[in-house]
Amino acid sequence: MKKNRLLAKWLNNDLSEDELAEFKASPDFEKYQKIKNYTDHLEVGDLDENAMLSNILSQKKATPKVIPLYKKWIFRAAAIFVLALGITFALKFFVPQTETANYGEKTTFSLPDHSEVVLNSGSEINYKKWNWNNNRHLELKGEAYFRVAKGRRFEVQTNLGKVSVLGTQFNVKNRKNRFDVVCYEGRVKVNYANTQILLTHGQGVSFENGKQTKMEIRSLKPEWTENQICFYKENIRTLLDEVERQYNIKIELNTKDTTSLFTGKLPAKNLDIALQIISTTYHLEAKKVSENKIIFDEK
Repeated sequence: MKKNRLLAKWLNNDLSEDELAEFKASPDFEKYQKIKNYTDHLEVGDLDENAMLSNILSQKKATPKVIPLYKKWIFRAAAIFVLALGITFALKFFVPQTETANYGEKTTFSLPDHSEVVLNSGSEINYKKWNWNNNRHLELKGEAYFRVAKGRRFEVQTNLGKVSVLGTQFNVKNRKNRFDVVCYEGRVKVNYANTQILLTHGQGVSFENGKQTKMEIRSLKPEWTENQICFYKENIRTLLDEVERQYNIKIELNTKDTTSLFTGKLPAKNLDIALQIISTTYHLEAKKVSENKIIFDEK
C-alpha cells in the first residue's frame, strides 16, 4: 500500500528528499523510470467534441422491425392449428376409440393391424389404437364378426366372457344373459366364468345362465352379414329383441307363452315376411299400429 502511495507522489513530483531516496532504493525503481521516460514522449491530440457528435449523428440508424398486424394473426392461427393438430392426434391414438352400429344399421371398420370387424345392429366396440401391438384388446357390447389378419392376435372381452384369437374368423354375440361364439376359420379360445373351451372351424358354443350348449355350423360366415337373422334355441322375447334391433322398431308382445324355443332364420330386409313367420310359429296375430310399432296378440 505504501509502495503505491510513493509511486503516485513520485509521478506528481511530490516526494520529499527522504522519500525520494527510499523510492530510488526500491528494486522496481528502474522499471518505473523507463516507463516514465517512454510516456513522456507520447502526444495525445486534443479531443474534438464537435467532430465526434457529427460522426455519431451521421451514422445510419437501425430501423425498428415492425411486424404487420395481419402477420401476427397468421402466426396466432398457425399456433392454434398446431395445437388443434396435436389434440386431434392425441384423441385419435391415445383416447379409446368407439365404433357403433345403431338399430337398423351395420358398421364395418378396420383395426390398426388391418383386421376387419363388422358390427351388427345395436352393438358397440371400444379399443385403443395406441400401443396396439402390445395391447390387442377390444370390449364388445352386442354382436360382431371378426376377420383377423393372418398371424395377428387379440382378445375380445364382453361382460359375460372373453375370446382369444389368432389369425381366424369368428363371431361373438353378447345379448343380455346369452353369450355365443362361433368359429368359421382357424381356432378361438373361449372363457366363460370358470369354463374354458377351444373352438375350431365349424364349431360354436352358447352360454346362457350358466348352461353350455354346443353348436355345429355349416355356413361360411354369420347369416346376419347377408341380411338374415339366425336363431338357435332362443325364446320369443330374445327373438323379438333382435328383430327390433334389425328393423329399428318397437314390438309389444301379448302372450303367456314365452318359453318355446325357436331355431331358424328370419329376413333382415323384409319386415312383413319376418312378422308372418313369427305369427305362424307362435300362433300370434301381428298388428302395425304405427310406422315403427308392432303388437303381437294371441289368436
